[in-house]
Amino acid sequence: MTETATDRMRKVKSILVTQEVPTDPNSPYLKFEEKFNVKVDFRPFIQVEPVGAKEFRKQKVEILSHTAVIFTSRNAVDHFFILCRELKLEMPPEMKYFCISDQTSNYLQKYIVVRKRKIFTGLKDTKDLLEILKKHKNEKFLYPCSDIRKNDIPDFLRDNGFSYSEAIINHTVAANLSDLKNVYYDILAFFSPSGVNSLIVNFPEFKQNNTRLAAFGPTTARTVKENGFILDIEAPLPNAPSMAGALELYIKKANNIK
Repeated sequence: MTETATDRMRKVKSILVTQEVPTDPNSPYLKFEEKFNVKVDFRPFIQVEPVGAKEFRKQKVEILSHTAVIFTSRNAVDHFFILCRELKLEMPPEMKYFCISDQTSNYLQKYIVVRKRKIFTGLKDTKDLLEILKKHKNEKFLYPCSDIRKNDIPDFLRDNGFSYSEAIINHTVAANLSDLKNVYYDILAFFSPSGVNSLIVNFPEFKQNNTRLAAFGPTTARTVKENGFILDIEAPLPNAPSMAGALELYIKKANNIK
């Protein structure tokens, strides 16, 4: 008989979140140990490697022919301006910048003088940023991104007739996780298909056994299942829109916490 996620529910004592340690001290992950006596570790399963000038030129993207740049992360900001330096390009004062959040726009100040530039900032996610883009349809946008990226921004720009170019400025690759070979966790929490693939690349003989797998988003969930694993925890859910929320619900149920 095929084992189900319900059959596999056991007490949770440890979780590995496959991302960087949260910078926000109020992150719910950081409170799990105190609230539920559960150990939580953080370790990125993927890393980004910058694209060099020689490789970038093959894309035949003229950065300075654009009037606006879209940034969705601090990594993108770093890699873009490092690439520009390598290409010996200087951003013109009239260039506009569209950032997904305050965190990204504040980080942008590391590379530009804010008072001389125009920065437009979303509240927290892509949906907010798209609402801002709608008001600037006459710009020619440049979207610096990884070779593995979400479709939401390019699809929006294309479907709404914007003038835009994509520029691949980094590659997403599996991180070296050899030091985790003999480390066991009750739950592994994944946030992208790349993270799941990194598990397989690093540990081709991995057997799920009693390890529960959590996935954020439908594509991550599908990748877990397509590789023959059981998906124990899925997010977002109507009553748990975040991975932390889904994990909390599971812990309460598995550990019989009222």
